[in-house]
Amino acid sequence: MARMSDLESVFCRTAPWRRFARSHVLPRVLSDDPIGPDVLEIGCGSGAMAAAVLTSRPEVSTLVATDVDPAMVHLASRTLTPHGDRARAQQVDASTLPFADATFDTAASWLMLHHTIAWEAVLAETFRVIRPGGRLVGYDLPDSTRTRFIHAVTRSTVRMIPADDLARELHRIGFSVVEVEPLGLLGAYRFAAVR
Repeated sequence: MARMSDLESVFCRTAPWRRFARSHVLPRVLSDDPIGPDVLEIGCGSGAMAAAVLTSRPEVSTLVATDVDPAMVHLASRTLTPHGDRARAQQVDASTLPFADATFDTAASWLMLHHTIAWEAVLAETFRVIRPGGRLVGYDLPDSTRTRFIHAVTRSTVRMIPADDLARELHRIGFSVVEVEPLGLLGAYRFAAVR
């Protein structure tokens, strides 16, 4: 599994990005749909999005924030400390999740699926650990000249995901009620699917 470049990692930890993601991105991706009570986050980075979910969504009783990078897991653990027993950070390779089948009500992926490279395997594992009737929610960047350029400049290892390919794969795996729609930010798209 790939990791974010150092530049991307620093950017995702900045206060302006966290504020923007919390105030503009998260509400648009989650909309008013219920999530939880048991939530898995794939690729939590600094834990900023997990903390925002816990703050804005009291119905979430447990959030497991995962990342492959031990430094990010350490940072996420510190970020999530104020949320006590409701949250924990764990080092995990998303293509081989160490959780039992049907463990979570909701799985979330915030702008990181393209960093996993083997995103089809990540989606299949995510499907496995979501309870029947549970949801996958998130957003990502499309495969475009702009996003490929940005990642080349930051020297990131990525595999960009065209929105249509994501929708097809979610259906193929077995998700139903698949929605993939523009988010209006650098061509980013929101996705949601029901198991």
